[in-house]
Amino acid sequence: MSEVYAVRRTRLRERCNASGSTAALVSRPANVRYLSGAAPGNAVLLLGRTEDVLVCAQPPDDRVPHNRPDEALRLHVVTGVGGDPAVEAATLAVAQGVDALAVEEHHLTVTRHRAIREAAPPLRLTGIAGAVEQLRVVKDEEEISCLRIGAEIADQALGELLESILVGRTERHLALELERRLVDHGADGPAFPTSVATGPNAGRPGHRPTDRRVEEGDFLSVCLGATYRGYRCEIGRTFVIGTAPADWQIELYDLVFSAQRAGRESLAPGAACRDVDRAARQVLDSAGYAEALPVLTGHGVGLEIDEDPHLTPAAMGKLDACVPVTVEPGVHLPGRGGVRIDDTLVVRPEADGGPELLTITTKELLAL
Repeated sequence: MSEVYAVRRTRLRERCNASGSTAALVSRPANVRYLSGAAPGNAVLLLGRTEDVLVCAQPPDDRVPHNRPDEALRLHVVTGVGGDPAVEAATLAVAQGVDALAVEEHHLTVTRHRAIREAAPPLRLTGIAGAVEQLRVVKDEEEISCLRIGAEIADQALGELLESILVGRTERHLALELERRLVDHGADGPAFPTSVATGPNAGRPGHRPTDRRVEEGDFLSVCLGATYRGYRCEIGRTFVIGTAPADWQIELYDLVFSAQRAGRESLAPGAACRDVDRAARQVLDSAGYAEALPVLTGHGVGLEIDEDPHLTPAAMGKLDACVPVTVEPGVHLPGRGGVRIDDTLVVRPEADGGPELLTITTKELLAL
């Protein structure tokens, strides 16, 4: 993997040099990990003029192999209590003869930016905007493998929950059990706070589990994800509890399923992000649910659960091959509940079989 990280750093360095900066300071944790293999607490990465340095507040914990930094990097631990690795990295840049340092202005606080200026006045600070985030959009096969394993873990945890007794248990209890099962099956942890929503809460995006108990006839919507070696995936499903679904539940579910399928089938290299959103959205819009729709149909995943690209009506840009995204349309009807169906897929060309579905738990409307 050392060569992979070196290539990534070279690509960022080329971008910085093209904009007139001889070095870069990367501080956003996901970006530090992408370029160095690890992101110990508060660590920053200096892409220097003569060498690259991972600057940490304390020595990294190397007991877990996949959390060890790239051995090609020099490791510099800040001395003294309360020292800021970003400020330390700026002084190291000056010592290397750097005159212009590109920083992640979208991540640095004003206080930290000011401290860097005060500690290293010779430096001219410039911005690299979202350069690292742009590099992260297209994944290599090793990254996709981590996402695939994370998806398998999430599928397994969800499948086991569906085999248990659900009636009478609270949303909060079910969410905690799912997160425990994720870890039991090898996840680093949940990719985000697990959402379990029942009855009138079902289908609500970002619902925080409550003490409401599962009842017969409820819609039950679940959204969870696993983190594996830092990479995060997502899956969402909706079920009916106890009895055969009511007609309105079947109708709403079939509609959301059709929208989700339209979005999935639109994923292809070169497809406009807004067109994928439109494919799913117009199915629900034409059925009269325009006001009940979420602001986006999906988003990228990787070292963070919400990455570029974003599948929204106003999205710019097109999809590339090897870009993992979610497709997650849903409808929530206040007071009644709703449906969400969410998959993680990897964009692949038609010659390679089209979009690769990572989350494979059934999308059939089951009565549990």
